[in-house]
Amino acid sequence: MNIKMVVFDLDDTLLRTDKTISTRTNNAIKLCQNRGIKTVYATGRGSSADAIVPSALFDGKITMNGAITKIGNEIICSSLIPYLTARPFLLACDKRGLKMTSEIAGIHYTNFTIPDGWTDVVKNWEITDFDKHDKDAEKIYTYDLTPEDIIFINKTLPNDLYMVTAVDGLAMIMNKDATKSKAVAAIAKSWGIAQSEIVAFGDDLNDIDLLKHAGISVAMENALNDVKTVAVHICDTNDNDGVARWLEENVL
Repeated sequence: MNIKMVVFDLDDTLLRTDKTISTRTNNAIKLCQNRGIKTVYATGRGSSADAIVPSALFDGKITMNGAITKIGNEIICSSLIPYLTARPFLLACDKRGLKMTSEIAGIHYTNFTIPDGWTDVVKNWEITDFDKHDKDAEKIYTYDLTPEDIIFINKTLPNDLYMVTAVDGLAMIMNKDATKSKAVAAIAKSWGIAQSEIVAFGDDLNDIDLLKHAGISVAMENALNDVKTVAVHICDTNDNDGVARWLEENVL
């Protein structure tokens, strides 16, 4: 395979269930880099991504599902949610009693107290009056939604935003231009890499557009069935070095 760029989702793909990268996977990524293959992570996480993975392993970084795209530490493109677009939506959801957060630059502006179990990801947060909120967002998120809540959000959502729900129930709302596939395309263009020369790994619903647009798509064995359906290849699970095994057998 003529692979010049490898793109990894993080949670339940590159990361094991305990949120670590195995030694085998770490070594496989380094071998890719040593052979001149560009390595990129593409995650729904924000600033917490750099806290759990070694920056040196990745030439490119895509966070917030594509809202922020970096080569090294330089932002090459961003697709934010303007606060004037976000404000009426946040107020409508707040009035319904939904737990809402608008995130930008690692700060979570929220209408509820962040649970103790979130402290490994959410370091900085502020209880916020959305009527006075004037910060653009990289991502808006909510959770613990009923089917009726999801219908309400879809009816209330501005036309230039979209929502995707992760396997853990977290609903993420982004600018329609913030997708993993568009971010990967921007990085690939900067490096002169063709779509056919890109392999991507994923497991969750927010990885589907990434896998559809990669030259070679690989779903984890632990991926959702909808994700496996769009992938050309299936590798072993995230807890059994699935990414490393596939790279060793097909690229390295």
